[in-house]
Amino acid sequence: MVQSEVHLDHHIALPQLPRYQAQILVGLVAFFCFGNSYDGDFVFDDSEAIVNNKVCNELNDSINRTCCFRFNYLLGGGLHPVGFHVLNIALHCVISALMINVFAILIGGLAYDGKGKRLNLAPKASFLAALLFAVHPVHTESVAGIVGRADLLSALFFQLSLISYCKAFYGSNKEDKFSIPWILLSILWCAVAMLCKEQGITVLGVNASIDILMICKVNIIELSQRLLHKGKPSENNKLLKRGFLTRMGLLTLGGSSLLYIRWRIMGTGPPAFTEVDNPASFADSILDGPPAFTEVDNPASFADSILERKVLCAGVLALLCVNVIRCILRSSQWRSEEQLFKSALSVCPLNAKVHYNVGKNLADQGNQTSAIKYYREAVRPDFAAAWMNLGIVQNSLKKFEEAENSYWNAIKFRKKYPDCYYNLGRLYADLNRHVDALNAWRNATVLKPDHSLAWNNMVILLDNTGNLAQAEMIGKESLKLLPKDHTIMFSLANVLGKLQKYKESEGLFLTALKINPHIASYHAVLYHRWGKLDLAKKHYELSLKLDPMAPGTKENYNMLRRKLEQLQKGNA
Repeated sequence: MVQSEVHLDHHIALPQLPRYQAQILVGLVAFFCFGNSYDGDFVFDDSEAIVNNKVCNELNDSINRTCCFRFNYLLGGGLHPVGFHVLNIALHCVISALMINVFAILIGGLAYDGKGKRLNLAPKASFLAALLFAVHPVHTESVAGIVGRADLLSALFFQLSLISYCKAFYGSNKEDKFSIPWILLSILWCAVAMLCKEQGITVLGVNASIDILMICKVNIIELSQRLLHKGKPSENNKLLKRGFLTRMGLLTLGGSSLLYIRWRIMGTGPPAFTEVDNPASFADSILDGPPAFTEVDNPASFADSILERKVLCAGVLALLCVNVIRCILRSSQWRSEEQLFKSALSVCPLNAKVHYNVGKNLADQGNQTSAIKYYREAVRPDFAAAWMNLGIVQNSLKKFEEAENSYWNAIKFRKKYPDCYYNLGRLYADLNRHVDALNAWRNATVLKPDHSLAWNNMVILLDNTGNLAQAEMIGKESLKLLPKDHTIMFSLANVLGKLQKYKESEGLFLTALKINPHIASYHAVLYHRWGKLDLAKKHYELSLKLDPMAPGTKENYNMLRRKLEQLQKGNA
């Protein structure tokens, strides 16, 4: 399987370094490009994927990147973004270093010395290609944005799968000899890559292509010509002798199994994108997309005949430097949401989603007036999320009629929008339109049965308006769907206490406290009403320890103490 030397290295003015030195250098360059993002905040999708992700914050089981986020959470002792960013940067450095191995295979082929050790026939070319990969600004979002870890992990296991497949032929100069365990390990790495990101399964196609072109050395052009002219393709017999069908059978079986598992978990429906999410896919003509790259028929002769070698080297060096600068600048913009969205606005001033993100960031900072301006820009297309957030801001400014119109516009553009119905219900509750509020929240739960906030608000509203029997019914209905929701348990326990169903109420209180014992309001509500004053005193003290400023708790505690003192005097 020894191949002729690759002549591409002769045109590259780089020192020929040992592989480990080249990998260290590539890793350091990758770190230099993106290291300044280490102290960035949680930005963009990080909030939903990490900060608001119960799996990251609680001891639950999960898979893929969530496990990795959970590892970060435990290792860093909480939601501290530095640890998350550092691991992303480290992953990019490792991936960039491993690209030398990948490019050594893709450029130099699979060649071995007499002892079965694979040779790198293109050390300079693979080193340069890995450098260009490491400093490409396209990686910025995956490295500086924490949720980009899915891309990083998928890329890492993609590399390991490809390298493992090639290792199946290490140590043998006979093309029909290969290691089945290495091929099975390659399929396993592919499965992990797919769990991180679905595109990871495509490594099986890459491995098959490497097998055909590099292991079996099939001449595709000659084979195609023979088939077109109805000749007997001599390559078929060679493939059979080299165990090709066995290897392809293993890859096919592995890929089919992974696709079946994916189908069982996710179903067959593709993700739905709106024009706001992906404008290019909704273009009327393919000419509206980015211009295609032109192809150079013979890059080696082109370089030799048109440029002196020094000019080409200077151009590559300039490209590396420009990319490094772009990476540093772009990764610094990912350090906060404000910088990120403002930079996007300067590049895409007409993009509705950019205006929406700027407006949402301003609203989160409390700058409601400025947020409205950007939301109004965002709602020019039929952008449901922008209409809903515009309604939230208008509601906070007590512009109730305008807020109601904005919510209904959002629902008009997205019929199944449970979060918008939830916010609409909050608006109606603020206006004391209780029936409308209950109907809106009921719509939210019909569209999204696990909408905890909507269920809980219905129970609370019915409790506050004295409809205790209906509140009990709604609370018990919701707990059938959300049996571990401690907020609903607490609200229902309050209702049962008022109905003097103390034993049932106590059971829910204790279960809620077992799930989350750190919420001050969960303590001391039941026992005072029930008349178990000593237990009530104990839980009041726990509540005040958790939150000394809890509203009403201190007054109730002092009232309870006075009552206990009076009872003690009476007994004396």
